[in-house]
Amino acid sequence: MSARILDGKAVAAKIKTEIRREVEGLKAKGVTPGLAVVLVGDDPASHIYVRNKERNCQELGFNSQTFRLPATISQDELLTLIQQLNADPAIHGILVQLPLPAHLSTEKIISFIKPEKDVDGFHPVNLGNLLRGEAGMIPCTPAGIMELIKESGVEVAGKECVIVGRSNIVGKPLFHLLLQAHGTVTVCHSRTRNLAEVTRRADILVVATGQAGLVNGEMVKPGAVVIDVGMNRLETGLVGDVDFGSVLPVAGALTPVPGGVGPMTIAMLMKNTLKAAVMLNK
Repeated sequence: MSARILDGKAVAAKIKTEIRREVEGLKAKGVTPGLAVVLVGDDPASHIYVRNKERNCQELGFNSQTFRLPATISQDELLTLIQQLNADPAIHGILVQLPLPAHLSTEKIISFIKPEKDVDGFHPVNLGNLLRGEAGMIPCTPAGIMELIKESGVEVAGKECVIVGRSNIVGKPLFHLLLQAHGTVTVCHSRTRNLAEVTRRADILVVATGQAGLVNGEMVKPGAVVIDVGMNRLETGLVGDVDFGSVLPVAGALTPVPGGVGPMTIAMLMKNTLKAAVMLNK
């Protein structure tokens, strides 16, 4: 028997239908959710992501502004732009596309965004709220992963959850979300010994390392929910961190790449922008 495919596109479409309905209600009150995306430099993957965000804003009736800036921009110039966006009442969400050129401080720039407009959920205030289990902006990819786990029909409470990867963007925030959902959570990383022994314990396995095909079928517990966050561009095309072919017959549910976590990340970004628009217009 093969795993059930968790179709991120289909789940994202359902979320966007709900968002569209709420946007219509907001517009009737004279409020249009506004998202500003700041893109620095010429990273090809970043340009693709930004175009996807622009298209989603258009589909949902958001006000979308994209600032395409040269890679040579100074930190002070970038901070000045963010300050202007912080003060703009028509902009409810600010997203600085990562990665940034090496001469810019990602931490300083993210921290300069107003926490209530930080729709990526990376501001220290929002990450602190997440750690405390309080309301705030939740990082988009972990939020999308939680929706996909819910779609699998598996209850997190009491389950053994294993995350492979400890990034600030996925692994660490997801640890807190799974913990808050009453999962028993283990985070693995490059220094974890006997990785396969740990991953085989997982009822819910999330892989987010950026290493193509790192996890294969022998590393997965039969019937597990497997969420593949990886997006690796090889000559053969786009592949995940999970070896799809060998995991498919073992897992109970599995996300594809592409079409799994990716669409969910953008859907949750739109949801965060709508949430910011509602909060800032109370």
